[in-house]
Amino acid sequence: MSQYRTSGDRTIDELPEYAERVLDVAELIPPGRVMTYGDVAEWLGDGGPRQVGRVMALYGAAVPWWRVVRADGALLPGHELRALDHYREESTPLREASRSAEGHLPRLDMKRARWDGATGGAGADRDKDGSAHI
Repeated sequence: MSQYRTSGDRTIDELPEYAERVLDVAELIPPGRVMTYGDVAEWLGDGGPRQVGRVMALYGAAVPWWRVVRADGALLPGHELRALDHYREESTPLREASRSAEGHLPRLDMKRARWDGATGGAGADRDKDGSAHI
């Protein structure tokens, strides 16, 4: 089994089976797309958003963690700027921040960025307005 680096930079040799499954899904998400914590749990048919969030907090550094997000599109607290760099690099759809938004940080455009776990990133089925079928 490969080694995984945790958020505390500790290396572990073995992951719980559920954590492996969550991380496998995170690695499937195409660049420029995201899944919510709840989407990942639903895709797995096991656990819930909090369990997925816990796995990502403990073991997510080993995968593209910025692609597993909150359902409201807010950037991960404490990691906003790092995530934003990834989103811009991958052309992940963002919504401009309102003037009243704390820190004036954009949010993810969940209608356009959300991945359904089946369709590809560039080849996703889209409506005329550009939103993906979820």
